[in-house]
Amino acid sequence: MAVAKARIARRVVLGTAAFVALWLFAVWPPPVWWRDHAPRCTAMMRRRASPCPVLRWTPLSAVAPVLPRMVIIGEDSRFRTHHGVDFVEIGDALGVGSGRGTWTTLRDAWRHRARLRGASTITQQLAKNLYLSPSRNPLRKVKEAVTAWRFELVLSKDRILELYLNVAEWGPDVWGVTAASDAYFGSTPGRLSEWDAAALAATLPFPLSSNPLLRPARMLSRRDLILARYRGADVYIPPVEEVEIEVPPIPPIPLAPEAPPTRELVSATEASVPPDAGREFRLQPANASVWQQIATAKPRITAAPAARRRRRSSAAWSALRPPRTGRSRGAVPSGRCPRRASSSRWRPR
Repeated sequence: MAVAKARIARRVVLGTAAFVALWLFAVWPPPVWWRDHAPRCTAMMRRRASPCPVLRWTPLSAVAPVLPRMVIIGEDSRFRTHHGVDFVEIGDALGVGSGRGTWTTLRDAWRHRARLRGASTITQQLAKNLYLSPSRNPLRKVKEAVTAWRFELVLSKDRILELYLNVAEWGPDVWGVTAASDAYFGSTPGRLSEWDAAALAATLPFPLSSNPLLRPARMLSRRDLILARYRGADVYIPPVEEVEIEVPPIPPIPLAPEAPPTRELVSATEASVPPDAGREFRLQPANASVWQQIATAKPRITAAPAARRRRRSSAAWSALRPPRTGRSRGAVPSGRCPRRASSSRWRPR
């Protein structure tokens, strides 16, 4: 009886291990497929948009050399030396120190497991984009690490970097470095400057919440750190990763149709304008909203220009003044005394 129970337990353990191994390695197409094929759609693209947008592929040789360098500085400084998983970065993210014991290390790792999302290498991010989801499940992180290790076995570092740049998400509905260069800078990946490349590298951790066109403050602060590290400064660039954000679609704003002006409205508008308005009134039948405003509002009469007012005022006073006939310019009307130059009052003779 005991032998039968041990045999059943062994079968259960072996079956569970086989199922876990199958789940860990079950990705399609296999990583070796991407050695000479370009992806048309990824798991992240299917999650964000439906149908998948068209990827515009750019080989690594056509990308400005400064962009891969900026991406490595900002995302994975040990990209050229690790084998898919950066254990040093994982230890720093978990706050795990050496010489603390196995159980203490495992307890601290489980307590700070949420920090693992910021310790992903470029190879792990490529595995997530092609096959997985942005979930925080620790099992998903294990499968991501196994897939990244498989990528490192069959692909070169340059090929991994080329795949990552062309399938990464750089903003809402912006996939690949070609679309990002065109959307943010109106340029091609081969003509990016240091500032543009640093801005794109700083956008990768949070493409949906901070990019060159949307709330760029966070992106700009990270861009300055990347530029400082690129130019030799000893600065620390914190590893971050954006929490999944659902971008709600913006519904179209319905506009009320404007009815064309009727003949009665045109006649009423013309009748409401006085003939001596002092301004030129031009009809614009093509704009119905103007007609509605004119029909409902009280017509205003704009004042004439200052020069025209002075001219009209002078003409009116000239018409009211009696003509000068039969007397000279210095004549004085009867009953009045001429005003003396040295006096300020009128005095009789």
